[in-house]
Amino acid sequence: MAGAKTKLSFAISGFPEFTPELRDVERQWLATLAQVFESYGYANIETPSVETVQTLASKGEDVDKEIYALTRLAAVGEGTAKLALHYDLTVPTARYVAKQHGNLTFPFKRYQMQRCWRGERPQEGRYREFTQCDIDVIDADTVSLAYDAEMLEMAVVALTRLKVGPVKFQVSNRRIMDGLATHLGLPDGTLLARILDKVEKLSTEQLSERLTSELGLDAGGIDTCIRFCQIKGGPDAIADGMDALGLSNPDADAGRDALCTLLARVEKSRPADFIIDGDLAISRGFDYYTGVVYEARFIDFPGYPSICAGGRYENLVGQFMKRKLPGVGISIGLTRIFTKLLSEGLLESGRRSPTEVLVAGDESLAAAEAESLAAQIRATGANVEILPDVSRLDKQLKYANDKGIPYVWIVRDGQHMLKDMTTGTQQDVTVESFAAARAH
Repeated sequence: MAGAKTKLSFAISGFPEFTPELRDVERQWLATLAQVFESYGYANIETPSVETVQTLASKGEDVDKEIYALTRLAAVGEGTAKLALHYDLTVPTARYVAKQHGNLTFPFKRYQMQRCWRGERPQEGRYREFTQCDIDVIDADTVSLAYDAEMLEMAVVALTRLKVGPVKFQVSNRRIMDGLATHLGLPDGTLLARILDKVEKLSTEQLSERLTSELGLDAGGIDTCIRFCQIKGGPDAIADGMDALGLSNPDADAGRDALCTLLARVEKSRPADFIIDGDLAISRGFDYYTGVVYEARFIDFPGYPSICAGGRYENLVGQFMKRKLPGVGISIGLTRIFTKLLSEGLLESGRRSPTEVLVAGDESLAAAEAESLAAQIRATGANVEILPDVSRLDKQLKYANDKGIPYVWIVRDGQHMLKDMTTGTQQDVTVESFAAARAH
């Protein structure tokens, strides 16, 4: 991949917009991802852009900082908004599964590629409007641990197909975090996970202060947390690190076994330029995660935000119906990946126009004749346009060249010629010969 560095355009801060040639590439990416997801048997769904605030609030911490509430201008002053734009696709999917439960076959395997809106402070990689690409599998009562590996495998295949460059996946298991909480004498691991999820952004002093003020940990407990966050690597490194910490209880042991099994499995199939490591500091601070958690970053841009993340959840759907429907999923941040490669000059532009043939001519080509000819060419399956009210052939050829239209069908004095704009060559053509050439 190679191209010129591109400065992003924003209609409103945090809301990127692309030129036609870049949107063409983005659409190709979406088609590639859909092909990968469907190759594993995942079906596409869409949910409304709008959910109730109550539904979105099931995520947990700081949700009010992320949600864009939705009201009619005429309704301003009538009270608290009840509807909001979705900020991710996981919670809406849980609501969808509860609503559509009787119409679905389980395990329910779905992928979803839609715009999301989040109250971010706009900066590189963080936008208020972005496209998210999610894959999830949800089942009744239990979801096979095999799907933990399938999620990771699909994400690696997808990113490889998009040619995004080397990527590092960091993987952990929230049951290990729960086991750490038990080891420290805490009632559960929720708040601990939220704090340790920020470990890369906190100094040792800041981390110690939060662990003391919010969890009441002493110096020994703080040291245990710091050492815990340093446990990284393959299955042996994870097991040895936990043994050295003396971390062993039912949750910790179950999480370690699941994580080590997953790491051993995916190590056999990962591409050479992808790293997949265990990293116990990865916790994904959302309340709903209960098992495996994933997070991926560019290796070449280590300071850039994560480009892919997800994990296992046990009772997210259960918040919307009286039945346990656990799931596991992973999300690819298409806009975050796309804009970074674009800004670094690592993306080649696509086509400025989908037009394949421009029908052109001089004053002798009547508008009715041009329109009839264009319709006949379209009937062969080609994308065709006419430049109305322009009779100078040189201007029509310039238009085709500027838009990257590959062929110009020139009609002059009753003669039909097809000009190849790449090579400059031209030859006699009929609709029949053009259709035959397309068929081959």
